[in-house]
Formats: sequence, structure tokens, C-alpha cells
Amino acid sequence: MGLREQARQDAHAILNDPAGFSWPVSVVNPEGAILALRGLSNDVEQTIDPDTGLAVSGRRASVALHLDDVEAFGMPIGVQDPASKPWVVRFDDILCHAHEFKVRKAYPDRTLGIMTCELETYRSV
Repeated sequence: MGLREQARQDAHAILNDPAGFSWPVSVVNPEGAILALRGLSNDVEQTIDPDTGLAVSGRRASVALHLDDVEAFGMPIGVQDPASKPWVVRFDDILCHAHEFKVRKAYPDRTLGIMTCELETYRSV
């Protein structure tokens, strides 16, 4: 087995290990079908201005999922069309509060087999 295949298998194991760092994430397609899987997410209320180093208001959220899972589910790659019904991602924060986000951009990493989705607030759950 080559290093790339080993990296892909390792990423799959990390993203799907319920005893590890991953947690439940749901992906909802525009038709309402739900894919329940595990992944890694972040949701940061404040960001740092790279020019000044100061915290500025805003919110940054993303989720990393295994590429095979979301490609099989039909998630499109790249910038999502704002005129179409969105793909939605749901996950709980560290305090078990549910959050729902619209997928703004979906970027595949075909070396490790990970799909990173940039998210924006969609609605409160």
C-alpha cells in the first residue's frame, strides 16, 4: 500500500472513530435527504484581523468530512449557487446546542480524501 492510500485510510478512520476526535454531523441535500456521518467541525464567533491582529466581529464555521461519503451522496464541489436551495450541515457544539449551517463552498482534498466545507449561518435549531 502506498503512502497516499494509507493517508486516505487514516483520514477515514479518524473521521469515523466514535472514540476519537470526530462527532456526529448531518448533511441535508436540497431535496431533504439526510446523510448521518461523523466529521470534524469548527464554529468560531470572533476572528482575528490578519493586518492588525485584533479580534473583529464575525463568525467562521467549517466542517471536514470524508470525501467518499459526501461524493456518494452527491454534494457538489466548489462555490454553491446562491440562487438554488442550499445544502445544509447540522452539528452540536461543545455544550450540546444544535446548529445548522448552509454550505457556502465545498473543497475536496483528493490527497487525503477529505471534503472541507465553508459554512455560513442558516437558521437556529
